[in-house]
Amino acid sequence: MPRKAATPSLADTEAAPGGVAAADKALSLLNAFRAGDSTLSLSELAERTQLYKSTALRLLASLEHAQLLQRRADGRYALGPGLARLHGLYAASFSLEAEVMPVLQALVARTRESAALHVRQGEQRLCLYRVDSPQPLRDHLRAGDLLPLERGAGGRLLLAYGGARGKLYERIRAEGLAELDGDRVEGLAGLAAPVFRAGGELVGALTLSLPSSRLKPGLGETLRKAASQLSRRLGAEQN
Repeated sequence: MPRKAATPSLADTEAAPGGVAAADKALSLLNAFRAGDSTLSLSELAERTQLYKSTALRLLASLEHAQLLQRRADGRYALGPGLARLHGLYAASFSLEAEVMPVLQALVARTRESAALHVRQGEQRLCLYRVDSPQPLRDHLRAGDLLPLERGAGGRLLLAYGGARGKLYERIRAEGLAELDGDRVEGLAGLAAPVFRAGGELVGALTLSLPSSRLKPGLGETLRKAASQLSRRLGAEQN
């Protein structure tokens, strides 16, 4: 059995209620970096976190694998590019909110269906912003929920614009719209249109979700126009 530390680590004394001890310890290594630190040695990290070096080394390997830390040639550790990616997503979410929310609110007011913006996160999609339908019968997604890419209009659209092959994805790219019924949940329909920023970079999928019984002609065109409006707000050039 591993020996118990004589002095509790910072992760032990500041553990998250109901959290996971290993995650607390790994995060304590990231939090050991202070203003002015470009690199830290294993000894410095162990001292600041009050972890055994052997424990710190195993956790550092996981953080390095996730690109949250990187080990330099001299053996010292620096913050990794994964943190820059997460910071970029975090910062972008705030700059997007002021542009996205008015479009979602207007879309819901016009269609009376739930509208959202989904963005890709690895092999999943994140519901970044959402405005609920005022109607009692609706799906119950929330901003912050993660969903599969391979099911639902929003995920299919993100795959299509990520280069996925197949007739479905070719049609989505050709039409600039994904319209699917029962693809993620039986009895639930979804529509999605692409949103771009300056330079033609895909931001995400603007979506409408609704019970299949309320799917009607014209919703797709309404959604496409809203996605085009949002793209213009984000600096995309429109043909």
